[in-house]
Amino acid sequence: MNRHYWLGKIFKGVMTYFIVGLFALFAALPFYQMVIIAFKSNADFNNPRENNPFIFNDPPTTDHIVYLFEQTEYLTFILNSVIIGVSVVLITLLFATPAAYSLARLTGRLGERLGILIFLVYLIPPTLLFIPMSQVVSFVGLQNSKWALVMLYPTFTIPFCTWLMFGFFRSIPRDIEEQAMVDGYSRFGAMWRVVLPLAVPGVLTVVVFSFMLTLHEYIYALAFTTSSSEKPISVGVTTELVRGDVFFWQSLMASAIIVALPIAIVYNLFLNRFVAGLTMGAVKG
Repeated sequence: MNRHYWLGKIFKGVMTYFIVGLFALFAALPFYQMVIIAFKSNADFNNPRENNPFIFNDPPTTDHIVYLFEQTEYLTFILNSVIIGVSVVLITLLFATPAAYSLARLTGRLGERLGILIFLVYLIPPTLLFIPMSQVVSFVGLQNSKWALVMLYPTFTIPFCTWLMFGFFRSIPRDIEEQAMVDGYSRFGAMWRVVLPLAVPGVLTVVVFSFMLTLHEYIYALAFTTSSSEKPISVGVTTELVRGDVFFWQSLMASAIIVALPIAIVYNLFLNRFVAGLTMGAVKG
């Protein structure tokens, strides 16, 4: 019996690592292919029938990365994306945090219903809001400006992040802040000094989600920025490296890798807190 127990345990462990390994391989394959394509020469890349697309048939080259930095405004695109992302994150935290805290502390089911209504705003497709948003941008005089995106992006990051933080604040017991208020803190002081430190995983989750939403957004960026000096990376790279029916695939892959690597590193550094922010937000207080 002891032998069967250990054999079963070893078999489960082997199968677990095998299945996880398959999923990891499946997830890593696109990134591996991106790296291979980014360093392929034109002769190697443009002859897939004779050359294996998954390996270097000819010596790798960095010409396409040099082209990306010297022949396009790639660094400007990155800088614009960082400015837009950081600004939107700060605006989102400024509005979403107190809104989520207020909804979480409303008595009865009113807060939950209002939270759901706010989240429904996030589900409205950007294509339906394109015309009224363009009128707003024209009215404030921000045509062809990255600051138009800073003004527009919080319209979908704030509702989503409010709903996300709402669930997290509900998981924090009210007794903690009530005790702080007994000790002399005001409602704002109790939230700032007691509740927010406990909500750090939720705040990091909001930061990651709102920043990633700004990086992925394409419709507003394409519509409201036309010059290269104002474009974020989501639009700048595609418009500069896709010219008619000519696709600069190696440079496109290189641009994606350069942006993805630091984001992946930061994401993994805060992975535990990020997961905690997602899971604890689903627990009712």
